[in-house]
Amino acid sequence: MAAANAAATRIILRPLATPLPLGFLGLFMATMLLAGLQLGWVPQSQQHVLAVGILAFTVPVQFIACIYGFLVRDLVAGTGMGLLAGSWGTVGVDMLVSHPGARSAGVAWLLVLAGCSLLVPAVAAAQTKLLAGAVNLMAAVRFWVTAVYEWGAPHTWEVAAGAVGVALAALAVYAALAFELEDQRRETVLPTIRRGSGARAMTGDLAQQVSRANNEAGVRKQL
Repeated sequence: MAAANAAATRIILRPLATPLPLGFLGLFMATMLLAGLQLGWVPQSQQHVLAVGILAFTVPVQFIACIYGFLVRDLVAGTGMGLLAGSWGTVGVDMLVSHPGARSAGVAWLLVLAGCSLLVPAVAAAQTKLLAGAVNLMAAVRFWVTAVYEWGAPHTWEVAAGAVGVALAALAVYAALAFELEDQRRETVLPTIRRGSGARAMTGDLAQQVSRANNEAGVRKQL
């Protein structure tokens, strides 16, 4: 009976689009909004307006990217976008409730921990999608440099954080475009630096893609 039930089991696969471009563009928006303050491009008096931008734009789109990252069985996308959504959400709330230009050791500590958390998807992505890993790693660096300033370092650290933020924005836009074109064309157009199973995901046949589907979370009995 058990053998017959196993033989009758079917796994239905539903093609979904990659959520990475959406999440990376959300990251672009957040890091540039904060960089605008840090580099003096936007007056400090506009801090609350920019906070609303982070909370209303970045957090929702990265949360969506997080959910679909897990649905498409991509832990790097799901974990990375979830961590970014939570981190930027906290930063946005702090910017919204604090006085313009105020600094906080509590926020600094949060950013340090957020950066450390992002190392998990960054290291995991190094085995499959180096470009996605690089975005997560640079986001961690961006949080750490900002944390130094929030802890009371000189103004030069604020400028440095803004500069890293702009570099992160450029990398995020490139990654969004590269993965968007790749998913649209079903082939690599701009380098995404895939390796291992990440490369096989684009070049392997269907049998290779689903060879271990029965052992994945949501199919196997336990996580």
